[in-house]
Amino acid sequence: MLTGIEEVDWASLGHAYGPADDVPGLLRGLASDDPAEREVALDAMYGAVHHQGDVYDSTLACIPFLLELVADPEVQDRGGIVELLTSIGGIDLSGDDELDELDPDDEEFIPAANYAMAAAAVAAGADVFLGLVGDPDPEVRLAAPCALASLHPDPARVLTLLRERLTVECDTEVRLALVEAVGRIARRHESLRAETVEWLGWLTRAAQAPGLRLAALAQLARCAPGEVPQDVVERVTELLDQVRTAPPEPAFPENGRPSTPTLIGQVRELLEEHSAGRPTPWTDELMRTLHTALDDRVEDRIALILAQLRSPDRCQRSDAIWLCGGLTRVWRGRYEEVVRLVGAQLADPDPRLREAAVAFLEGLFELTVPAADALAARLAEGPDGPLGGQGGTRARDGRCRALLALARSGDARAVPLLARALEEPEVRRELLYAVPTLGPAAVPLAPALRRRLARVELDDRLYDQAAPLLFALTAVRGVQALPEVLRVLRGAPSNRRDWVHEAALRALASFGPAAREATADMRALLGSDSAAVAAEAALALWSVEGDLGAVLPALEARLGPDAADPDRCAAARALGAIGPAAAGSAPALLPGLTARDLWVRVRSAAALWRVSGDVASALPVLLAAWEENRHARVDIAEYLAEMGPAAAGAEWVIRTELARRRRHNAREGGYSSHAIHEDEKLLTFCRAALDRMEL
Repeated sequence: MLTGIEEVDWASLGHAYGPADDVPGLLRGLASDDPAEREVALDAMYGAVHHQGDVYDSTLACIPFLLELVADPEVQDRGGIVELLTSIGGIDLSGDDELDELDPDDEEFIPAANYAMAAAAVAAGADVFLGLVGDPDPEVRLAAPCALASLHPDPARVLTLLRERLTVECDTEVRLALVEAVGRIARRHESLRAETVEWLGWLTRAAQAPGLRLAALAQLARCAPGEVPQDVVERVTELLDQVRTAPPEPAFPENGRPSTPTLIGQVRELLEEHSAGRPTPWTDELMRTLHTALDDRVEDRIALILAQLRSPDRCQRSDAIWLCGGLTRVWRGRYEEVVRLVGAQLADPDPRLREAAVAFLEGLFELTVPAADALAARLAEGPDGPLGGQGGTRARDGRCRALLALARSGDARAVPLLARALEEPEVRRELLYAVPTLGPAAVPLAPALRRRLARVELDDRLYDQAAPLLFALTAVRGVQALPEVLRVLRGAPSNRRDWVHEAALRALASFGPAAREATADMRALLGSDSAAVAAEAALALWSVEGDLGAVLPALEARLGPDAADPDRCAAARALGAIGPAAAGSAPALLPGLTARDLWVRVRSAAALWRVSGDVASALPVLLAAWEENRHARVDIAEYLAEMGPAAAGAEWVIRTELARRRRHNAREGGYSSHAIHEDEKLLTFCRAALDRMEL
């Protein structure tokens, strides 16, 4: 075994962590009789030799030996080695982003040729995978179909083999892997797609096992979306019910797997925890596949989720909640009933289901309203413990997240609970940033916010501790906290001092004339080196005194063509906030309309409209920025809504945006806690703009 391994000059080769002289030991470890040693070796192969999908010269040198290990029936846990080879040889060289991101100037640059050679080397030895589809080890049979579909150079031969194997394979998960591999071949090879689609369509009707029909339907949707039947929701719902009521099938044997502190071991433990108590854990992946394939058929996807949320099977309801996240983050839709049913899961005795529900709800903001009663009921019934959520137990964190979801929905029932949280030793900062959504109902929080701000130490952690409190005080206009705000403003340490000053000045501006005691501080900060601080000082001084004598010259001085972009943005934003009283500054804003920086143009155009009403100059700039950067659309839509009938020239872009089904900031595989909220704001401003255009 491993013939010729000593003939390779491993020390001259490299991997992610230096010379590859340790690789022979790893390869031998993969063939060890000790399960722990095998797992450690496989973990190290992924961690060093194939680090984050990279292919080094040592990775290439390993391929013949890995193929030899896979071919030896005496080697245990070969399924993991098959998966490793599939990953090494499976990078698509036809233009995937993975290769586009390689930077030749990077010290750790890996030539694209390495990936091509890896693909060729694994493909050259891929016949070894043909014999694995009938291997006695079910883990090997589970890994082999994907390897064949991804790597074998004769896809027609593989397709025939996979379809034949399906007629004799008894293990459910392996059968599903066979169907998935057939779908992969259809997507990769156009010449085989028609016959594969026909076969998958037949399988959706002819297969006896409901799981197999569901798998075929999911692959059919991925390969040929146009072939998906119109009654897909009814079919899938019926199949899920049949899967739920079918007798449980035996799981794979554990093969004496060790409990080892490896990344692979941790992933396995997570998967096992997810599958615990689930007779058919594979339905989760099938439903994800189906949802991916249905893509923009949002109504069908919502109907599928609703069916799962109404299922007696707790696992199906849990799966549905996780599917909700991917759907709502990417697509606009009518989610009221989905949210209501997710909220109903908060009453379930299963803590994992409750955690999944509250994790989904906390990111919905205004869309959470249909679940507000369920959130309030959950918080009211206890346990009667801390709500702050910092460094506590899982139950405590769940209560904090439920409170955050309720507050972000704008429900006034969150206010007394927030007051309680503010008296705890630690409070999650997101709770404080949710205060503005509560509107006037949050005013009673001012005393508690003041007391907490008074206890903040004036040390290097000041910004982290004080900024959320200042933000909340700004929202409630908690003028009684003036002494505490001044203490923070005047005592800010050098660490992130400008950020502290910005937050404190915004709070002072919200206090209006009652903050007159701070005017000297504001005047001093008008000349700050920080454009943002100077702009906030100008707005605070305007709010307190209403005297533009010092404010306008200070802002106009930062608008010159030689000024830095942050200065021009900050000054323009401040002038726009002042509005018509700053009409004399309109000429100073004009150069910003042609600036190279998009945000300088947007802020300058908005400010010009607000101070002078010059729509003719501002609107074309805003519309050009709308097309140039989708992330500017929320701000621009707000300006268009303010313009009313004067923004009639923007009607077409507004209607186009409202007709889009995809969220303007959607990122596949990405996540932002405020993404849905920002897109809903955009829609709200767009509707308001249309309404006001018609006045």
